[in-house]
Amino acid sequence: MAEGERIGGLAVVRSVAALRRAVAGWRAAGADVALVPTMGALHAGHLALVARARELAPRVVASLFVNPTQFGPNEDFARYPRNEAEDAQKLAAAGTELLFAPSVEEMYPPGFGVRVDPGPVASRLCGGFRPGHFVGVATVVTKLLLQAQPDVACFGEKDYQQLQIIRRVVRDLDIAVRIEGVPTVREPDGLALSSRNAYLTAAERAVAPALQRTLCAVAARIAGGTAPQAAAAAGCDALLAAGFTKIDYVEACDAETLDPLDRLDRPGRLLAAAWLGRTRLIDNIPLRP
Repeated sequence: MAEGERIGGLAVVRSVAALRRAVAGWRAAGADVALVPTMGALHAGHLALVARARELAPRVVASLFVNPTQFGPNEDFARYPRNEAEDAQKLAAAGTELLFAPSVEEMYPPGFGVRVDPGPVASRLCGGFRPGHFVGVATVVTKLLLQAQPDVACFGEKDYQQLQIIRRVVRDLDIAVRIEGVPTVREPDGLALSSRNAYLTAAERAVAPALQRTLCAVAARIAGGTAPQAAAAAGCDALLAAGFTKIDYVEACDAETLDPLDRLDRPGRLLAAAWLGRTRLIDNIPLRP
């Protein structure tokens, strides 16, 4: 059992040293370990990651860290929702054994200067609109994987570009961990669960499900023979007509490389990012040849 405090019945550690002691104890007992990295503000999507982690390993550690290096200067780091006690209670109820909740100083001590650049896969889609975001993601996830040294780590498919970037980082840097993608969890009306959905006004929330409906309509047009990029362009127009205020992109991509998909002759992914007022929503669905 981990040393230190408990919140809502869940053991909590705040240092890398304490995390490693806990994991070493599990390994000494012959148990595999799963990691679920989060930034808190937990919802059913995060708990689905914990549930999948519990299927894959007998010991589950979740991390809770709002990572400043993946937020741009005009983004929502300061107002990002934080409620550690509530999150710990949800994780305990879901069957998590340990919460790693480090401070910024623990993760980025004085003199920290190394960054993990995930390469070209991070330059497009969200990477083109959020400069430096995926360097911050790749750096913090690499640190978490090396700190916890899990056998498997679970990430949601809602952040599909992030998932593919993490897979690329793990492959290229020879990190000994399996990356497990977990399907997107949605509201009954189709809206993908996200901590940022809390920012939506009532009027914006009513419009938000049009994102997934539009992606499904675009995918149907592609399946019917429309060129993927032409169908995606029509999807942008449909989102604006539905009430979205700005469209960053709707794009059909290769499911692995995220390169633009000109014809549906291999597995693809249809991805979108669009704004409702001050809130940026992302979503994606598979494209099957």
